[in-house]
Amino acid sequence: MKVVNLHHEEKKLIEQALANNRHAQHQLYTQFSPKMLGVCRQYIKDLQLAEDVMITAFMKVFTNLQNFEHKGSFEGWIRRIMINECISFIRAKKEVKFMDDESFVEDSHNSIESQLSLDDLQFLIDNLPEGYKMVFNLYVIEGFKHQEIAKMLGITEGTSKSQLSRAREMLQTQIQKLKNYSYGTE
Repeated sequence: MKVVNLHHEEKKLIEQALANNRHAQHQLYTQFSPKMLGVCRQYIKDLQLAEDVMITAFMKVFTNLQNFEHKGSFEGWIRRIMINECISFIRAKKEVKFMDDESFVEDSHNSIESQLSLDDLQFLIDNLPEGYKMVFNLYVIEGFKHQEIAKMLGITEGTSKSQLSRAREMLQTQIQKLKNYSYGTE
């Protein structure tokens, strides 16, 4: 059995892409675009717009490839660029509004994600107000801390916590409505 060092292969591809080798760039794009489209889709409801943002972000990946320092995962580095591009896109559309209410409720909800199919959950997340959705995705899906989210979005830490709390409340309400509808009690 032959063992292939994937990290070495990835590093070699990155070096070739840095030298403007189009084949290497295409291989990197082909390898990472399905996952990165999923990342963009978490933030942008419309699949075509999410794909446009992903392509723009990949242009930034290739333009800034010399800045990748091989200290963390390459996929994580690309993911960060995708998230930042999604945030920039949403901000440019001026559809995101954050309420400055810094009161929030620490909740101990059962895991919302475990109660629904992935498609159902994505549907519910898509229907959150943009501010709630962005904070929810950054915190729950991406694993950022409130301090990091606040810095990324230009809001206070308390606003981030409040947005997350309200997003969870809204999702919980929607889940309850789905349950009631499924059981014919609505």
